[in-house]
Amino acid sequence: MGSGKNGIFDTKPDWQQWALLAVWDNRASFEEFYHQSFIAFWWNFFLVEKWTILLSPLQSHGKWDGKEPFGNLQTEIIDGPVAVLTRATIRLNKLKQFWDNVDGVADLMSTAKGFIASFGIGEAPLYRQATFSLWEGLEDVKTFAYRSKEHSEVIKRTRAENWYKEELFARFKPIVTFGTIKGKDPLGDRTNLFNK
Repeated sequence: MGSGKNGIFDTKPDWQQWALLAVWDNRASFEEFYHQSFIAFWWNFFLVEKWTILLSPLQSHGKWDGKEPFGNLQTEIIDGPVAVLTRATIRLNKLKQFWDNVDGVADLMSTAKGFIASFGIGEAPLYRQATFSLWEGLEDVKTFAYRSKEHSEVIKRTRAENWYKEELFARFKPIVTFGTIKGKDPLGDRTNLFNK
């Protein structure tokens, strides 16, 4: 998938940063892909830097291309860092409303308690967008998503005005990270919590 600039999705893509999101049955399947696939070879040949994070799904609702890629999970218990994926296919007649609110929500998120990092990714420019974000803990995610007035208002508008043709929200427990992005691992020393 393509990537937006400055950690959010953007109408102007970052042509030097790309994302791959994949679901594996097990760690062995991932390792085979990571070390032996043509895609891995291609990426390693052209890239300057690569960061990988393996995650275990905790919660997921909604669909991506009509499928539930992570299952329909509802696990609340997690200590330590949490990753969040929000993805939507935006109705073409709602693009203006959506994009008019992107910067405000991004600014709010980047200053929220517990926020670590975010990446805007998408399969198609303008209307198929996702945000992958990292947080110190689940309570920080809930506070930002549901208890901040500004973000709550945007959520209400998306539902009342039917902005999305399809949407998916998922939370994950980070399992392991390796490599860097922009010179560092976004989870930094926090990887000691789950890298053992």
